[in-house]
Amino acid sequence: MNNSITTVVFDIGNVLIEWNPEHLYEKLIPDAHERRLFLETVCSAEWNLQQDLGRTWEDAVRSLSAEYPDKQALIAAYSERWHEMVPGEVPGVKSLLLDLKSRGTPLYAVTNFSSEKFVEAQARFPFLKSSFLDIVVSAEERLLKPDPQIYRVLFERNGLAPEACFFIDDSAANVDAARSVGMAAHHFQSAGALEDDLKRHGLLSPGNTG
Repeated sequence: MNNSITTVVFDIGNVLIEWNPEHLYEKLIPDAHERRLFLETVCSAEWNLQQDLGRTWEDAVRSLSAEYPDKQALIAAYSERWHEMVPGEVPGVKSLLLDLKSRGTPLYAVTNFSSEKFVEAQARFPFLKSSFLDIVVSAEERLLKPDPQIYRVLFERNGLAPEACFFIDDSAANVDAARSVGMAAHHFQSAGALEDDLKRHGLLSPGNTG
C-alpha cells in the first residue's frame, strides 16, 4: 500500500469504453484476410492516430480517399459509422470509477482521442463528462501518449505531483511512459485485476466488491 497516492488518472479507450474497428469492418469486409489488409494498409492504426493528433476527420477521409478511390465508401465508414466500433462500456470499470468518486478520490483522464469523436463519446456516455476534474485529450494538445509531455500537461494544468497519481492504461508503452515521469501505473487487462491493484494502493478498501 502506498498512502502517498491520492489521485487516479484513467485512459478511456479500452479501459472505460471498448473500441475496436473490427466490430464495424467485420460487417463491411467479411473476408478476414481482406479485412486485415484494409486495416493494416488503408485505414491503418497510424492513419487513425493522426486524428488523435488533431487532424480533422474530414481531412483524413478526403486525403485517404484520393489515395484509394476504390475504397472511398469503406474509408468514409470509419468516421460515419465510428460508433459501431464502440459497442459499449468495458465491463466492471465504470463501477470502480464511481466507487472512487464516491470516496472523494480526485479523478482525471489522459486519452489519445480525436476531438470530434470525443465529444460524440461524451454525449453517448455521459459519465465521461461528469466524472473527471480534467481530461487531457491528445488532439487538443497535439501530443500523443506515450510522449511524456502529455502527462506533464496534466500535472502542470492541475498542480498535481506525479508521485501522488495512479495511472491506468491498456497500452504497456503508455504505462511505461507514465512510470518514467513518476506515476504509479497499472497495465489494464481486466476490471478484477484493476480492482485488486486499487486496493493494494489503498485507493479502495479491501472489503469493496466494486
